[in-house]
Amino acid sequence: MKTVYNFSAGPSILPKQATEEAKAAITDFAGTGIGILEMSHRTKPIEGMVAETESLLKELLSIPAGYEILFLGGGASLQFCMVPINLLGANSVADYTDTGLWASKALKEAKKFGKVNVVCSSKDSTYNHIPKTFEQTSGATYLHVTSNNTIYGTQWKEFPKANTYLVSDMSSDILSRPIDVSKFGLIYAGAQKNMGPAGVATIIVKSDILGKVERDIPTMLDYRTHIPEKSMFNTPPVFSIYVMNRVLHWLKNLGGVAAMEKLNAKKANLLYDVLDNSKLFKGTAAKEDRSTMNIPFVFKEEAVAADKKESLEKDFLKIAVEKGLEQLKGHRSVGGFRASIYNAMPIDGVEALVAFINEFEKKTLG
Repeated sequence: MKTVYNFSAGPSILPKQATEEAKAAITDFAGTGIGILEMSHRTKPIEGMVAETESLLKELLSIPAGYEILFLGGGASLQFCMVPINLLGANSVADYTDTGLWASKALKEAKKFGKVNVVCSSKDSTYNHIPKTFEQTSGATYLHVTSNNTIYGTQWKEFPKANTYLVSDMSSDILSRPIDVSKFGLIYAGAQKNMGPAGVATIIVKSDILGKVERDIPTMLDYRTHIPEKSMFNTPPVFSIYVMNRVLHWLKNLGGVAAMEKLNAKKANLLYDVLDNSKLFKGTAAKEDRSTMNIPFVFKEEAVAADKKESLEKDFLKIAVEKGLEQLKGHRSVGGFRASIYNAMPIDGVEALVAFINEFEKKTLG
């Protein structure tokens, strides 16, 4: 069978070990003779698995006391409204940074529940950098950042210091590098980019920031509903949590987040180096803000005539697929190509892509 490397931005590549273990659990979970898709979430095997998943996440991210972990449905997109519903009073202000499509969606939802101050934006430059200098609103309840911008390939290398506390969407780079959780009031992440399959979002929330808004929060949208129930107020996305559990085990066995950070840097540097030295391709993100997870790149204008660009892009993608390099098409707002090299992408995949880029350039330019 041909080796295939999946560079999709999400749902994305998963460790083969985790998918094989998940496959086995579909027919027999934990030696019970019952498949995990058929098993009640109220049984001890499932309760134990969810508790273990929480414990693994606490260990891998060094989550301090005073924080609660939730596994909820609805993805990160539901958190765009759950965060302000729970944290932003109707007469309060929250600061939001606008660094990409998902950041703009988050602030749009927040405006429905209180006043939002957009403290900085890189929209005018097609979100190709992270604004470094901005002024926070006096008395703002929280500062929201999107840690990694999947579409545009930018990443906060250092998080800003919030006047109160930070809230962050970490969907596409959680577990890729160590973070100081104590600097955040709340972290949320859809699983399908770097920690598991679609269907579950992880929320890490400092318990003492909850219960301070005056609104009557719908039961299912109140974090305080789910905390005492250990994410089981209703039927949780059990299978998605289980696959996450196996991914966390895989990551722990590799040496944890610190070891993964080194590997991710090595992979990203390989790809950025070939782009920086290319006569045909170039990266689109500002160098100081380049993501280690998502790397968009395009043809250089001086290397490819405008009327030849579309045809050449199709050739690149077609040949890439033939070589087992899948899902490299860039987002329509940036164009060109994008390689998502999340934790589970082996360095062999990046090396194969680098070799193909060099080969394609030589063939095109001679």
